[in-house]
Amino acid sequence: HLAAIISGEAERDFDKGYRINLDGMRNLLEAIRQESARHGAYVPKLVFSSSSGIFGAPFPPAISDEFHVTPLTSYGAQKAIGELLLADYSRRGFVDGVGIRFPSIVIRPGKPNASAGGFFSGIIREPLQGLEALLPVEDDVIFTHASPRSAVGFLLHGASLSREQLGPRINLSMPGVCVTVGEQIEALRRIAGDKAVKLIRRAPDPASAAIVKGWPTRFDAKRALSLGFKAERDFDEIIRVHIEDDLGGRLPN
Repeated sequence: HLAAIISGEAERDFDKGYRINLDGMRNLLEAIRQESARHGAYVPKLVFSSSSGIFGAPFPPAISDEFHVTPLTSYGAQKAIGELLLADYSRRGFVDGVGIRFPSIVIRPGKPNASAGGFFSGIIREPLQGLEALLPVEDDVIFTHASPRSAVGFLLHGASLSREQLGPRINLSMPGVCVTVGEQIEALRRIAGDKAVKLIRRAPDPASAAIVKGWPTRFDAKRALSLGFKAERDFDEIIRVHIEDDLGGRLPN
C-alpha cells in the first residue's frame, strides 16, 4: 500500500492528508476484512509504506524501533495511526501485515514533488543533468537515505517475511546511509565534479527547514538488518545507483 499524500502537501492541506493517508488506509483494511467475511479465509500479505516521520524530537543519537512515537507533522501522525491499524488488523487475523518505515529515498527520478525533503534528491538529480537546484536548508542538516532500488528491495523482502519471523512488532525501521547535506554535496563533487556542485543555489526556506528539523536523523536498524534488509554502504553508492538506473549508466554531457 503505497498511496499517500506526502509530507509537505499533508501539512499544507490538512483535510486532504487525512482523507488520503488515514481514511485510505482504513478503507483498504476494511475492504479486506469484509472480503474475508463474505468468502472465507482471505488473509493477504499487506506491506504498508510507513515513514520515519512517525518519530518526533528530541531524539537520541540513534533511534531504535523501541523509541516512542510522537510525530511532529500531520503526515507523521497519519502514518503512525496507519501502523497501529495495521498491527491491530494483523493481530485479529484479518491481514498478514508488515510496516516498512522508509528513510529518505533518494535520488528520486522525474520531476520535483511536494515533499518537504524533496531537495535531498534535487541537489543531486538536477546538477547531474546540468540543471540548477535549490537548497532550502543549511549544509549541517543530517538525514538517513536509501536509494529507490533499496526501497523496492525493502518492500519485496518485507513481503517474504513470515509472521513468525516478525513477531508481534510488525512495523520496523529500515537501514540507510546517514550523511549531512554537505557530505551529499561532496559525494556529488567526487562523482560529477565542481561544475555540477556550482549548480546548487542556496535559497533558505524557513517552512521546509522547520519540517525537516522535526524529523529523525539516524537509526539503529539492527532489527531490520537481522531480518535481512539491506541498503547502500555510502552516499557515493546511492548516486551511482541513480546513474545506473535512471541515467542509462552514464552522466549526460
